[in-house]
Amino acid sequence: MRNPIIVALDVPSGDAAVELASQLAPVCGGFKIGSELFTTAGPDIVRKIRARGALVFLDLKFHDIPNTVAKAVAAATRLDVQMLTVHAGGGTEMLKAAEKAAEETAYQLGRTPPLVLGVTVLTSLDSAALREVGLDVNVEYQVRRLAGVAMKAGLRGLVCSPLEIPALRKTIPAQVQLVVPGIRTGAEKADDQKRTMTPREAIAAGANWLVIGRPIYAAENPCAAAEKILETLE
Repeated sequence: MRNPIIVALDVPSGDAAVELASQLAPVCGGFKIGSELFTTAGPDIVRKIRARGALVFLDLKFHDIPNTVAKAVAAATRLDVQMLTVHAGGGTEMLKAAEKAAEETAYQLGRTPPLVLGVTVLTSLDSAALREVGLDVNVEYQVRRLAGVAMKAGLRGLVCSPLEIPALRKTIPAQVQLVVPGIRTGAEKADDQKRTMTPREAIAAGANWLVIGRPIYAAENPCAAAEKILETLE
């Protein structure tokens, strides 16, 4: 089985990220670079991780007018990332622009296009939080609605919490990749993730990729923690 673990490099410096990636490369499928690390270390951190042959998931959740998002996606594609995120709430035209930019830029470079992932509802949100911003719907409904927008726009992947996987797998094409944060082993302290599942449960439900942060990078031995998680998936 392809290693589905993407380790979130949610660390405060580029040096710490490179060190962690060097340790974990043999036991994970790739690495997520998010807002904190990218803001601190810049595009060069992507190049350093890619230089180690690792898959890079650039998680900056682009959400802007279509032209701006298209330019950002093109820039990310030139950095040679394998996955990137856009907010599905940006609407059909924005999502179409993102997918088109990824495919056209990759074609010009002779590369495989990165997987443009539509972010549905953040795993830190619940129905009460949605109501607070004017969406009087439950989380599952909103996830399915945004997934439909992303499919209409031609996206090939989604980000969702593990709890929404079963409902999505009934409505989206089988080839659509589901990248799933909110993965917890059960041994961690409570945090801001509200909709979680264990790695084994998420894969069984239909996840393609598991984004795992604190259970690995905050462990006393990150490599051993990743290996232990991987063993539960065999």
